[in-house]
Amino acid sequence: MSDQYFVIPFDLHNSLVFEAYRQRGFTPEESECGVRMAASASRHGIRTHNALKALHLDALIGSGAGGCQPGAAIEKRPCKFEASQIWNANRKMGQAVAYEAMDTCKKMADKYGVGIVSVDNAFHYLWGGGYVMDAAREGYIAYTNCTSALAEVVPFSGRGVTLGTNPHSWGLPTTEAIGFPIVIDWATSVVSMGRVQQFARENIPLPPDAAIDAEGNPTTDASKAKALLPFGAHKGYSLCLYNEILAALIGGSLPTLRGRSGVEDEKHSTCFFFQVIHPEALSSGAFAQGRGQMGNVKSVIEDILGHGNENCLLPGQIEADGAARSEKNGGLLFTEAEIEAFGEIANDCGLSAWKLENFQPAE
Repeated sequence: MSDQYFVIPFDLHNSLVFEAYRQRGFTPEESECGVRMAASASRHGIRTHNALKALHLDALIGSGAGGCQPGAAIEKRPCKFEASQIWNANRKMGQAVAYEAMDTCKKMADKYGVGIVSVDNAFHYLWGGGYVMDAAREGYIAYTNCTSALAEVVPFSGRGVTLGTNPHSWGLPTTEAIGFPIVIDWATSVVSMGRVQQFARENIPLPPDAAIDAEGNPTTDASKAKALLPFGAHKGYSLCLYNEILAALIGGSLPTLRGRSGVEDEKHSTCFFFQVIHPEALSSGAFAQGRGQMGNVKSVIEDILGHGNENCLLPGQIEADGAARSEKNGGLLFTEAEIEAFGEIANDCGLSAWKLENFQPAE
């Protein structure tokens, strides 16, 4: 993997990504949501879900193929439960839907202690960790999962691709305790397909038992990977399956048809689930030694990281370090290969490609 990064000014990145979305017919509001997610992912070092991934996915199965509908309106369906909403996204840009859904959950949590939004007929929202991280920074406990845009994963002990990578994302309000929110965010496959694409772009081998080739044999060659394997054998498979069943309860259909066309009277879209809990809704108030709720969280984390565990990382720490590095350099960090890929996007928009010599190496 390349260790050399170059600093792209925030405004330069954001203006190009905004223009790329506008060229594809997205509204200014949707385009801003696309920029917000892409910049957040890059700022935190999430290279697998940056603008390159977002725009590639949109071209492959999104607005370029009818899977995503620029300017679509969300339909909020009837629901008898006050702390829950059910939405038909009508294949609107996933990032725009996700940001609105998380904000809606927070408002319900402020009133009821918890808020849930279930979304049918959706399109990929990219990095789930970004949504829960934002909510956790504001003091909430947040969770989201989704069914991936395509089936790319083989079930445990199987050979046929019938599952999505189906990520889970949790955010915990720990900034007061440790300086950043704990963010637990991962695909249920060993690696995401975005990671495969990144490794193929930079000629990096995959870890063992992460992918299979076209013949169903294990491969570490990212350019030959045709399907992914679940992490932790039956454990990752079970969590992957959870997303599919939850989506089936919401309204999602067959995972092998998701993101594909050609079968009439079937649904081809993904499903989202969002949940936000207000910490006060959990508090017993009976904390040892007179500690408050957040003080108790701090004490628990210190205990876990004590006893010889002082060098252990917490989930979200790498992302926090990535954001700190971006801020130190005054921009977003990309490799030479990524800058070349952005050049193709610029050409598609009728803009000048970025030139490597115009950018400073990152510290």
